[in-house]
Amino acid sequence: LKKRLEKCNQDILDYVEEFQDFSKMVLSRLAGLNSYKAEVKTQRDIDYFGSVTDSNTCIEVHEDLVKQQLFEEAEEKKKLKLMLNASCDHMLAGIKSLKIVKKTGDKHGAWMKDPGKKHSKIYLLNGSVNNVILEFANIMTFMESSHTLKARRVTLPFPWEGTGHIIYQGFLFYHRYGSLNEIIKFNIQKRNTADQMLLPGAGRIPAYQLSPTTKIDLAIDEQGLWAIHAEPETGGNIVITKINHITMAVEHTWDTSCNSKDAEAAFMACNTLYVVYNFPSGGTSRIQCVYDVLDAVNTYEIPVLHFPKRQGSHSTIHYNPKEKQLFAWGDGSQIIYKLHTTQKV
Repeated sequence: LKKRLEKCNQDILDYVEEFQDFSKMVLSRLAGLNSYKAEVKTQRDIDYFGSVTDSNTCIEVHEDLVKQQLFEEAEEKKKLKLMLNASCDHMLAGIKSLKIVKKTGDKHGAWMKDPGKKHSKIYLLNGSVNNVILEFANIMTFMESSHTLKARRVTLPFPWEGTGHIIYQGFLFYHRYGSLNEIIKFNIQKRNTADQMLLPGAGRIPAYQLSPTTKIDLAIDEQGLWAIHAEPETGGNIVITKINHITMAVEHTWDTSCNSKDAEAAFMACNTLYVVYNFPSGGTSRIQCVYDVLDAVNTYEIPVLHFPKRQGSHSTIHYNPKEKQLFAWGDGSQIIYKLHTTQKV
């Protein structure tokens, strides 16, 4: 019995020692967990601080990018104002009257004076595809003559396409028939091709829905040569491009907010695009979209400008900056519109 009691006591002591060892191990692990929790908390604090720092850095970088972008836009506007001569400060306020000068030629065509020359010659370009220009000495000769009488015939090496051609400083600028977007610069007096260029993005869809033969419409204002067209990527909105008429290089391009749907023509005047709309069946033409490339006009405050009452449609409308008039072709009639202008605000 004594031996059994001694063995039980020894077993109890052994259990106590094992329990103590186990307790030490548990306490040690608990201490380790507390240390890990502290490390985790510290790491979370570090991560949070890092994320806040990164966020602040992103905000600072974003602000710097916005500042840089605004600076670049301001510099670009300065360059454009220098290029486009910001002294041109008038805008169209109304169309005062119309005069039908003559009725000759096809439904589609264009007629014009050269605003860059001192002479008073009249040029007639009949049809949407042709290669013969008729040159008249002056408007009286044009009015009195028959279609070809007393006219000098100038034959082009390549026919034109549409009615968007323009004559400036002795050169005819026109979209070459059969090409996607080739513009020809033709010397009228020497009767040869002086230069040519490709207009990026143009030629795939009509510039105006109601004038489907014209893919590129060239225009002249106080600042020189422009091209007007539409692109599928802009949803059919009109794009305008400033072209250096001497080098035939693109100087700048603007995507406008004016849509080509139900448009029949457009023209440039004093750095501003005026788009003329009508009904598919024909009616009274009206200007109801205006785009100023220098943002000098608050286009949202401009009322719709109606042309003098005349039912029909326009094949082309060109602004003559020298005479401050519009030369238009409407259903075979050659028309002059006199304009009422006001100062830009």
